[in-house]
Amino acid sequence: MTLPSNRSFFTALIQYTQNKNLQKGKTLHAQIIKSDSSSCVYIANSLVNLYAKCQRLREAKFVFERIHNKDVVSWNCIINGYSQHGLSGSSHVMELFQRMRAENTAPNAHTFAGIFAAASILVDVSGGRLAHAVAMKMDCCRDVFVGSSLINMYCKTGLIGEARKVFDTMPERNSVSWATIISGYASQRLAAEALGLFGLMRREGEGDNEFVFTSVLSGLTVPQLVNNGKQIHGIAIKNGLLSIVSVGNALVTMYSKCGSLDDALQTFETSSDKNSITWSAMITGFAQSGDSHKALKLFSSMHRSGIRPSEFTFVGVLNACSDLGAAWEGMQVHDYFLKLGFESQLYIMTALVDAYAKCGSIADAKKGFDYLKEPDIVLWTSMIGGYVQNGENEEALSLYGRMEMEGMFPNELTMASVLKACSSLAALEQGRQIHARTVKYGFSLEVPIGSALSTMYAKCGCLEDGTLVFRRMPVRDVVSWNAMISGLSQNGCGKEALELFEEMRLEGTRPDYVTFVNILSACSHMGLVERGWGYFKMMSDEFGIDARVEHYACMVDILSRAGKLKEAIEFTESATIDHGKCLWRIILGACRNYHSYELGAYAGEKLMELGSQESSAYVLLSGIYSALGRWEDVERVRRMMKLRGVSKEPGCSWIELKSGVHVFVVKDQMHPQIRDIQAELRRLSKQMKDEGYELTTDSFSAAL
Repeated sequence: MTLPSNRSFFTALIQYTQNKNLQKGKTLHAQIIKSDSSSCVYIANSLVNLYAKCQRLREAKFVFERIHNKDVVSWNCIINGYSQHGLSGSSHVMELFQRMRAENTAPNAHTFAGIFAAASILVDVSGGRLAHAVAMKMDCCRDVFVGSSLINMYCKTGLIGEARKVFDTMPERNSVSWATIISGYASQRLAAEALGLFGLMRREGEGDNEFVFTSVLSGLTVPQLVNNGKQIHGIAIKNGLLSIVSVGNALVTMYSKCGSLDDALQTFETSSDKNSITWSAMITGFAQSGDSHKALKLFSSMHRSGIRPSEFTFVGVLNACSDLGAAWEGMQVHDYFLKLGFESQLYIMTALVDAYAKCGSIADAKKGFDYLKEPDIVLWTSMIGGYVQNGENEEALSLYGRMEMEGMFPNELTMASVLKACSSLAALEQGRQIHARTVKYGFSLEVPIGSALSTMYAKCGCLEDGTLVFRRMPVRDVVSWNAMISGLSQNGCGKEALELFEEMRLEGTRPDYVTFVNILSACSHMGLVERGWGYFKMMSDEFGIDARVEHYACMVDILSRAGKLKEAIEFTESATIDHGKCLWRIILGACRNYHSYELGAYAGEKLMELGSQESSAYVLLSGIYSALGRWEDVERVRRMMKLRGVSKEPGCSWIELKSGVHVFVVKDQMHPQIRDIQAELRRLSKQMKDEGYELTTDSFSAAL
């Protein structure tokens, strides 16, 4: 009588497991206990499998531990259950495998498939190698499923060479084996090897399927490989695979990453069955290629189509908002993903912090950062970089200190941002400390660390250290060259800056617009008018770089410093770009220095016509009219300044003392040692008066 009852229980358990019907499974479990059938190993194994497949590992483990005569199926059910439960479950698999061997139960192919799956999730190389050795000893590696799982484990742990050895020695391969090894090469950015295997697979007559196609397409990520992608696209069409959504999505992603947006858009538009991944791939493609307006427009179309966005969609859209500085759109996206319950997604919150920071909303960025209790290094780096980008360098250094106290290990981008903060503050000692930390953490002088270090030393006036770092960099990109040329130029070494530019050209590094700003600035400081004109023309004639406002400003400065004020005015009036007010402001200052008051009045009135909001422009023009004795114009300029609400910005300075940066702002009473500072100022003021000096400004009284 027992056997039919057990058979019916067994049949019902299989059905409930397939449907993942936990409620009916629990009811049946109670009936099994009541009928005393739980001692049957087949029934007990089925119960373990039911709970494991329903993600109830605690109940699965409870049933498993009460099986008195566990067989290999018992162990397989619990091991595979844990391995399919992600990182938290996989951590128990190796312990179970050791127990299984200690209890003298011989593993089989299904056991090893679960163990290798867990090792790949845990990136556990040593545990995976141990299981591999046992599998070889038991001659289980000949099984195609074990071999495929083993390939996946080695690929996920970055040991692509070991994966290839396993693949090459497999007596039998299936589509999963091919897809796994091709995907492994693709994930390591070894596109040539992935393409080679794809060709080999087709020559061996292995049937094409969507998994192989998506795997090989994922490895094509640079423009040089777009033609290979088009060939695979043609094969997919020939084999009728374009109707499969995953293949269409892989093609859209491939074309986007290869910079062929027209092909990506055509593939997207001809796709008959678009899902969230399809939309996300196209939106991300637009955002990463600089077509951020199109990315936002497509996101609106997705919303109107009724497709629910995923976390990847939101990351792409927020990146588009970052590039555009679109704060209002970023806020709308923020509200939308809060409504959908994505506020705890780390990737989205990181993109949100980055978007707010790049839009200048640093307070909102900080709120997003503080919302997550355990930020990862990417989020820390985004927040530190946001502070630096918005000029809040002291906050950036403070946050970095907090990050270190919490034991978070920085990456290269973190250190580059912190070094940039030190550069902006001219905080040499702190910069040296950060340099020491980059050595401690094992970061090399590759870009971006090398560029950031040479920039920091140059901006702090330590050209010798900056040059030493620059020369030790194994590879120098245009940013590295620009940093060193700028440092030399700004520290009075214009000749060396121009020599370095020529060295840069000889090494074959193509200059960009920043390079020419730096060398034109060097020409300005050295009074090299003709050479400046030569570089200005070289920029467009030789390198095809269109002159920007910065280049025009440098040329005006070159002419103005050399006293060629009329030429500077003619050059400004002939400029073909919208330069706003900056060129006239340079000329105005030069006219004051050269006492060319009539030309200064002309430049100043141009600034007034353009509605300048710089207080210094009004002060300079007022001073010029005073020198000319045109008192009515003096009064008119002052009235205009008041009418336009222009006020003089308070002065700010800082010093570095005992590894701390002290910031001083006019009329600021917030410094912790303000009483001592005021007392010292009063003492100095009295000493100056006693020695016959007369104070010419009200700076002391403002500070006192």
